Amino acid sequence: MRRAHTVDQVRAAEAALMAKLPEGTLMQRAATGLAVAISNFIGFTYGARVVLLIGSGDNGGDALYAGTHLARRGAEVTAVLLSDKYHREGLAALLKAGGRVADGGGASADGQPAAARAIAVADVVVDGIVGIGGRPGLKPEALAAVKLAEEHQVPIIAVDIPSGVDVDTGETPAEHVKAALTVTFGTHKICHLIDPAAAACGPVHLVEIGLDLPPAPVESLQDPDIRALYPTPTGESDKYSRGVLGLMAGSTQYPGAAVIATSGALAGPIGMLRYVGPDPVAEAVRAQHPEVVAGEGRVQAWAIGSGLGDELDVDKIRELLDAEEPVLLDADGLKALDDSGDRANVLITPHAGELARLLGVERHEVEAERLKHARQAAERFDVTVLLKGSTTVIAAPDGQIRVNTNAGAWLATAGAGDVLAGLTGAFLAGGLTPIDAAAVGAYLHAAAANLASRGGPITAMQVSAHVAEATRQVLLEE
Repeated sequence: MRRAHTVDQVRAAEAALMAKLPEGTLMQRAATGLAVAISNFIGFTYGARVVLLIGSGDNGGDALYAGTHLARRGAEVTAVLLSDKYHREGLAALLKAGGRVADGGGASADGQPAAARAIAVADVVVDGIVGIGGRPGLKPEALAAVKLAEEHQVPIIAVDIPSGVDVDTGETPAEHVKAALTVTFGTHKICHLIDPAAAACGPVHLVEIGLDLPPAPVESLQDPDIRALYPTPTGESDKYSRGVLGLMAGSTQYPGAAVIATSGALAGPIGMLRYVGPDPVAEAVRAQHPEVVAGEGRVQAWAIGSGLGDELDVDKIRELLDAEEPVLLDADGLKALDDSGDRANVLITPHAGELARLLGVERHEVEAERLKHARQAAERFDVTVLLKGSTTVIAAPDGQIRVNTNAGAWLATAGAGDVLAGLTGAFLAGGLTPIDAAAVGAYLHAAAANLASRGGPITAMQVSAHVAEATRQVLLEE
């Protein structure tokens, strides 16, 4: 499991550890890991041209000491000082190792400012502008240096976080670094996992430095966590004990939604699926999936909403919301949600536009502040929220946050949400809590899409067809 901590949690853990260690030890640990990551990223060290963008604070110190390690191994390291509050000892170490300083005022042989020339010909630029305590946005001189690297297509490695993003929310309200790699220390930060900031991080490499951290407010499940949660049947299991899901999806207007959602549900752990809907749609479902039972009966959970269109029965759905069985609400089913009653067993799966309508805000606000709005909806409606997107944010009403980050861009295709609704509903019927069902469903849904895609376009039915193989790969991996 990947865990992401807040700025305050990280600072407190760093302070506690630094009190036990000789001065400078923690920074040297971080710098050593950063230097190795830079070398691995470039693919060589001797002769590499490395530019360090140095602001105030410890991130600049980490970058300077990492540059010192690289200079000692033959790299050509140039520090561009963007603040007069740079780390003095770190710069002295870099200069002693053969590094140099360039600033906008000095000119190189071709008449360009020395800093601009160094950035233009660099193999990599290291973002040590601001640390985790920095505010969103970049000062003009720093922004100019970053834009110059982008103009010359020089990759940027961010130290701890891409400078300019909001660390604790994942928001990017102002100009910021867009990194090809982020090297972080001790733990992930929330901005590494939640878009839009996560998209600015690139791959995130974690360097362990020995922090003793409290429980994390944001978690991201990995294969071992999925194996531990998956409701695998035993020799004593039967189709009823494995879980029976009731599916209320599709309509004469959108019959395909029922077929697609059914495909997702049957790819999950359940032993039986009951489809409830118009007879012509039920016939289409059974033609594709003859094992499905049409008609109402005893179920362990409901998945409701995909493609209901004009046939939405709000009163019926609200009756089911007030019953004891867990309910997943998707798409049109979300129109039946209100903020009355106990909804602890309810999981909703909106995209940004649907969540915006529920909260009475604009879609762009949800997209810019995904964590904030997922939390708001979970608290207001007392439900677990699975906010779909390039990174899936899952917020429970008790404050727990899970994030799924393994989805590829090709998953943005019509019907993919129907597959997710059916699959995740199957985990509810299999006995998982709403937050666990959401996390496991989103993870395997994305894994299946990656298998189906392999870098190319896919359809929703192809995603559902690959869920079983994705599940086998996770469950059998040791």
